[in-house]
Amino acid sequence: MRAKKPLGSRADFPNVGAGDKVYETTKLGAVFDMLASHGIPAEAILRDVNIPLEDVHAPQARISLKQLMTVCRNARQLSIEPHLPYRIGASIHISTYGMYGYALLCCPDFRKAMEFAMRYHVLAAPLASIEFREDTGYAKWIIEPNLHALGDSALYRFVTEMQIGIHISLMRDIMGPGFAPSEIDLVYPHAQDFDLPSDHIRCAVRFEQPANQIVFKTEWLDRSADLGNKTTYPTILTLCDDLLEDLRLRVGVAGKIRAVLLRDIANPPSFETMAKLLGVNDRSLRRQLRQQGFSFRGLRDELRTHIALKYLRSTKLANEDIALALGFSDAANFRRAFHRWTNKAPSDIRDDSERP
Repeated sequence: MRAKKPLGSRADFPNVGAGDKVYETTKLGAVFDMLASHGIPAEAILRDVNIPLEDVHAPQARISLKQLMTVCRNARQLSIEPHLPYRIGASIHISTYGMYGYALLCCPDFRKAMEFAMRYHVLAAPLASIEFREDTGYAKWIIEPNLHALGDSALYRFVTEMQIGIHISLMRDIMGPGFAPSEIDLVYPHAQDFDLPSDHIRCAVRFEQPANQIVFKTEWLDRSADLGNKTTYPTILTLCDDLLEDLRLRVGVAGKIRAVLLRDIANPPSFETMAKLLGVNDRSLRRQLRQQGFSFRGLRDELRTHIALKYLRSTKLANEDIALALGFSDAANFRRAFHRWTNKAPSDIRDDSERP
């Protein structure tokens, strides 16, 4: 019997890579169903996703975040429906999320529901990081799309607006259909390809703001959680901890290596040192990685790519500073490596992030 851990202890969370096939197809299925309802052929929707049609809604199928991002990219290219990303998100409800969704309903009050949603978000095939904050009179959800959206401004907006749709849908499932934000802030300029439907979000939208966020009055959090259950909630919480443990086991040694590398990506340990840190010999570690479809260098480059994209899109750091932060001797070596990882120059990412 495992000792009970603090709610959502960050140190215990699995370090899931973009290529790890550990998630249910729930969100992929939502994208597929919305596009199929518009008459788009299945083969076009699933182009380069590398999943058979029969697995789209199969409960035993598992996909990666990279596959999920690919189907979102396809959706962006296949449909001209201006509210598509939001509508896809809004089609996802509490019932879609299984035990994670049931736990949200069972939370004894809405503040606990917000905390649970944030801390166990890794169970929900997250295309974005989310953070909940509460200030005087107002609360907010801050949303930041992950790795594979950072280098593509249109995909970044698609994922952001889909996540806003998911959030509003789940908040209305929990708090009632009357829930409406006070405002929605977006970091990017207003664009013409897709938009948030004003009749559904029922609030103002502000563009070119410091963060993507859904802002609402804290009085919503003070209302009675009619579906909450103080007796059931601890039991469901334990089951969610079990799901985290299962996720951790599926991620395996690759997740452990990522966790070590993230401690100091500028000075990563050698493969031999990593094996010693993990308590295995070189041959065993190499075999475990091969079984998961990874290499040590590939994992290191994956993390460096993620961090570089984040810096390039979200900061004004010079290439020299980013190179230093990632352990490169100079900016030229960083630029060559970045082109090898992404087939783009760092300047392409900065230019792309500044365009609508």
